Amino acid sequence: MKIITWNVNWIRAVAKKWFKDFVKEQNPDILCIQEPKAFEDQFLKDKNLGEIEWYKYIWHSGERAGYAGTVIFYKKEIEIISKKNNFEEIEHFHTDWRFTEIEFSYKWKNIVLMNGYFPNGGTRADWTEMVSYKLDFYTHLQDYTRKLKAEWKEIIITWDFNICHTEIDIARPKQNQNSIWFLPIEREKIWAFINDWNVDVFRHFYPEQLDTYSWWSYRAGARGNNVWWRIDYFVVNKEFVDNLEDIEYMTDVMGSDHCPVKLILK
Repeated sequence: MKIITWNVNWIRAVAKKWFKDFVKEQNPDILCIQEPKAFEDQFLKDKNLGEIEWYKYIWHSGERAGYAGTVIFYKKEIEIISKKNNFEEIEHFHTDWRFTEIEFSYKWKNIVLMNGYFPNGGTRADWTEMVSYKLDFYTHLQDYTRKLKAEWKEIIITWDFNICHTEIDIARPKQNQNSIWFLPIEREKIWAFINDWNVDVFRHFYPEQLDTYSWWSYRAGARGNNVWWRIDYFVVNKEFVDNLEDIEYMTDVMGSDHCPVKLILK
């Protein structure tokens, strides 16, 4: 099984380039999108998008135009147990429509796939401080995943985490010690989450690999010089690791300031 995750930073802009060609070429079983910045009806009406053959989907339930959001596309033959795009019981998940989820059956396992987009943590335009909100978000995610694991569910989390949790996940760690996405308090929080019986899949397979990033600034030729951050992850519960085959950061795929990440299950 192939699962691809991608923060497209506006799906309608990517669609004008070659989004459908990318999907057709890669043929993922599941495609998780962050920041489509579009409603479902806009997606269906867009001549460059429309329905993607062989896929069903679950779209975020947001109401704010042109902002954030998440969507999961999945092949029609996948055995879906449940799907969810409304998390009113957890305000941090529901606000800004940051979370979509499916539960599916694969090789006699019930897998909960969580597709999300973490708060940036930077100060908002109205000067609202957002770091504390971001840290609370991690606490809610940790509580939520503990609940699922207590129900004997396998979990796959694919998110734009908006944090580099180790120094080898960022090109210039010393210069960014006081930068949002790399603050010590943020890194402590993601370490606590990953160490709570979870695994950063890329570091599981490639613990020492350098110069692998997933987000580059549009400024100063950062992508051409491969200078920036790894903030897009796949995370699974430890018990599920033996079901994984490989992971790849598809750094040659353009169209967004993030690159897609591909996870292969055995």
